Amino acid sequence: MKLINLILISILTSTLVFGQAEAMLKTADKNLKKYYLDNSNKEALATAQESIVGAFETGSIDNDASAQLLKGKIFNEVATGEITAKTLADAKSGTTDYKLTNPTAGVMAAEAFTAAHKLAEKKGTKREAIGGLVENESILNNMAIYAYQAQDFTSAYANFEASLEIADVLKAAGTDSRLADDAMLQEQKFFAAVCANSGGMVDKAKPLLMDLYETGYEDTYVYNSLFEIANEAGDDNALMYLEKGMKLDPDDTSLLFSKINYYLGKGQLNELIGSLKEAIKAEPDNITVYTTTGNVYDQLAAKAREDGDQAKVTEYFNESLNYYNQALAKDPENFDVNYSIGQLYYNKAAAMVGTINDLSGDISPAGMKAYDAKKLEMDGLFKQALPFFQKAEASNPEDLNTVIALKEIYARLNDIEMSNKYKAKYESMSTGN
Repeated sequence: MKLINLILISILTSTLVFGQAEAMLKTADKNLKKYYLDNSNKEALATAQESIVGAFETGSIDNDASAQLLKGKIFNEVATGEITAKTLADAKSGTTDYKLTNPTAGVMAAEAFTAAHKLAEKKGTKREAIGGLVENESILNNMAIYAYQAQDFTSAYANFEASLEIADVLKAAGTDSRLADDAMLQEQKFFAAVCANSGGMVDKAKPLLMDLYETGYEDTYVYNSLFEIANEAGDDNALMYLEKGMKLDPDDTSLLFSKINYYLGKGQLNELIGSLKEAIKAEPDNITVYTTTGNVYDQLAAKAREDGDQAKVTEYFNESLNYYNQALAKDPENFDVNYSIGQLYYNKAAAMVGTINDLSGDISPAGMKAYDAKKLEMDGLFKQALPFFQKAEASNPEDLNTVIALKEIYARLNDIEMSNKYKAKYESMSTGN
């Protein structure tokens, strides 16, 4: 008996829910027709929207083709109203600042029309659903562009992606789509990928980017983005994407700088040199490229010093100084350049301290002579470093590393007064007093 009662209650509840949905569908349909008769009747459209949303919230009409068709029609009108409102507002203000209040209304229409077409048994309903999708295509494109302009990448992606999906539906139905042209289709995929990537939806962006990659799409954004995704994932094939992009457009410096940053991150200094020299040819006025090249040669000199290869130390030191000097010629007051040259001389001098300490134990005439010569050479390097650190301090008096370097150099040169001055400055900066 209890089971029968439960079944009856369930049937009664379902009937009531369905009845509520039917009532709301009728209200939605009636108000949509009012809006068709008078497009200035925004209240009728708002009521239609509220009613159709309420009807579907009951969960009883998801598989009703007619209800889905009505939902598609209503949200197409909502989206069209959004486009009209933005067009008028932007024309009046002379800007593109107007923000869409419902940026995915077109997407909701597309989903409803697609569902209606799939569920429909009557040819007339299928035909109406296809007609709604054809109208929806341009709506989605406009909504996507507006959302992109507002940097609402999530909504922009949703609209671009929906347009790609309904293009497949229209193609399967034998109906022309605005994306039937392959070039336009690829462009739409590109914009969808850009929006997904910009919105942090890498899982959405990657398959689109791979599709474009495999078809040889010419925008280097595709190859740079795939490189970044692969590199982030620790994929050893990351450079493959950059290489293909660089073949398509050898003049694109964004790919070149991605390659440079990759080698920097991996510490692959020898591989890095060639790319940096290419970058200098591509951007001869970019000071950062010269300083980076100088820094890489400085690191190579340090490694050669560890290996005991004095010939390479000298070669790399001279190359480093050469690139720093080229940068200095372009901007004599540049902090980074002056600091880097000072550091180059300082590091070379500091590397001699161990040798000098070893020589200090030899009190023979030959040993003392060797000590004096090496000490004179070291002091000369510190003196060469000094004016560059002084210029660096003049450009940025608050740089702690510059202050430390000046304190140490003056101490090495036995200028205790100046060393103490920079010691006091260092302590003041360290404690914030």
